[in-house]
Amino acid sequence: MKQILIFVLFAALMCWLMFSPIYKHVLIVRQAVLQQEVDYLLEIGASGTYGYISEDMQEQSRQRLARFGMRPDDIIFELAATSGLAASNPNAPLLRGTGISLTMSYPYEDLFEIDRLIGLTPPLPNERMRAFGMKMSEYVP
Repeated sequence: MKQILIFVLFAALMCWLMFSPIYKHVLIVRQAVLQQEVDYLLEIGASGTYGYISEDMQEQSRQRLARFGMRPDDIIFELAATSGLAASNPNAPLLRGTGISLTMSYPYEDLFEIDRLIGLTPPLPNERMRAFGMKMSEYVP
């Protein structure tokens, strides 16, 4: 009986050890891709050409992230400007010196479910990974 118990515990531990690095790499890649996309949108949106991050830019970003296996509908953008104006209005770009902040978030999905095998509690379904960035607008009319 002890041998069966030891085998079951050992098998569960081996499964966790084999699959644990895989989902952690997925998590790290998703976080890195989100941060890269935030940096890219801020670089383009705060440039002297635009001064905003429009809905079209956000949709293009969703499509780029979909190529990495993310569900576009689950990506949430939060835009703000230090002046309090809308940072997504192409008809009123933010002038030079105004800060544009962008936060993107995406759910963890079920990446941590395997942690239940060793007694860890995975994140709640409504918890999300986030990437944040801020850049000053360079737009001059």
